[in-house]
Amino acid sequence: MHVLLIDDSRTMRRILASMLKQMGCQTISEADSGLAALELLADATAGGVPDMVLVDWHMPGMSGVDFVEAVRAKPYDYRGVVMMVTTETEIDQIGRALALGADEYLM
Repeated sequence: MHVLLIDDSRTMRRILASMLKQMGCQTISEADSGLAALELLADATAGGVPDMVLVDWHMPGMSGVDFVEAVRAKPYDYRGVVMMVTTETEIDQIGRALALGADEYLM
């Protein structure tokens, strides 16, 4: 399985990567922003299209929810699993992320 981690916190990316490796994840890509992640997805030859994306909500430049909206639209039209992994707990925000195309939401 190939997972793309998107978080502006290097520490969070390292923690999530460690957990994914322990669970047997074979390939882990990282991006420190939604914009950087979109660039990675646009150039799928750089490591293949990930099976799953884990994305934080609060990041500079492009929020995680804005990333979800962009990646579910053309030209990306990403069909893999998108999971928000965030401290954002407001029910309206959770609903918004899911309505825009997030498959799962982990607080």
